[in-house]
Amino acid sequence: MPTVIVYRDTLLPKSEIEFMRRQYVAFDALRPVWIGRRVEPWLDRDMFRLGPVFDGLGGAAFKLAGVVPDLAAVRALGAVCVHAQFGRGGALALPLARWLGVPLVVTFHGGDVHKRSHYRLFPIPALFRLRMRGLMDYAAAFVCVSPGVREQLLARGFPADKAVVLPIGIDQVPAAPRDGAGSGVLFVGRFVEMKGLPVLIEAIRLLRGQGCRERFILIGDGPERAATERALAGIDGVELRGWQSAAEVRAAVLAARAVCLPSVRARSGEAEGLPSVAVEAMGCGVPVIASTDAGVDGLLTDGVSGLLFPSRDAAALARRIAQLLAAPELAVALGAEAHRVVARDYDATRQSRRLQALLLDVARR
Repeated sequence: MPTVIVYRDTLLPKSEIEFMRRQYVAFDALRPVWIGRRVEPWLDRDMFRLGPVFDGLGGAAFKLAGVVPDLAAVRALGAVCVHAQFGRGGALALPLARWLGVPLVVTFHGGDVHKRSHYRLFPIPALFRLRMRGLMDYAAAFVCVSPGVREQLLARGFPADKAVVLPIGIDQVPAAPRDGAGSGVLFVGRFVEMKGLPVLIEAIRLLRGQGCRERFILIGDGPERAATERALAGIDGVELRGWQSAAEVRAAVLAARAVCLPSVRARSGEAEGLPSVAVEAMGCGVPVIASTDAGVDGLLTDGVSGLLFPSRDAAALARRIAQLLAAPELAVALGAEAHRVVARDYDATRQSRRLQALLLDVARR
């Protein structure tokens, strides 16, 4: 079976493992082999087949000069295509694809089209910016996880005929939405600026002032964990559960009245692509309350399959949460439509087959 080299510079942050895995679950005509410059200790090597790792001085030479360490071993993989994750990963993988003489496909997830540092020329040019024109010319396709990501990519000057919208699906979409309306409000994600946790915390503070005693659960971790704990001081009824397994997250989603995505555009310019938790919650029939910066365009329709609120507007978020808490029948109706949308358009097996077909097509061409 021919190989597709999947390039991700770091293999793999905990927050990425599940949605990275799902992209390749239905591959039966291509064998994914992962290559990067760093391997995290928690990576399940039975789940992700690894090729050569470009670490140390070899990795530095690869990053800065495009020199591929152990090129003979890489060629021996028999790759017909390179699939790079994230825009910067595409810039790094560009010399690899050229050395192998195979096409390159790059998946953009959101942050990499918005992040201003990727496009910096002064005072030190960003590697992505230096290789961007070569990437536009050489790559066979740019996979965008949402229509908003594609729109932003085109605004950056990328060719429209190469930009394809292909969302990442979820595993095992239930045959029917969950029974009942659930209780409590859930957040799942990294504790970083882009996720908008201060907006959610301020909304909780407002709701507590209005007499709301509903439970809030925050699953995840990250560099803003300490700041989050300080901001929550004096606010009762909020649980911080840290990182949890996929099964534990799914159980929490199924039990919640709603999943909240208070995402914002970070000072760096970074913004969401298509948050996996939104698709997973909606697939279970759980309504999502999302900001207008949450990257759910094409997935969530306000008042039909979920609720939207203006980004950074904590008062508006509090009103949306109160609306769902006061109307369990609305939560059930929104969840039912959300489930229908995901079952139709976001099944992991179907989306993975579409990705494989795209990679096979560019390899044949």
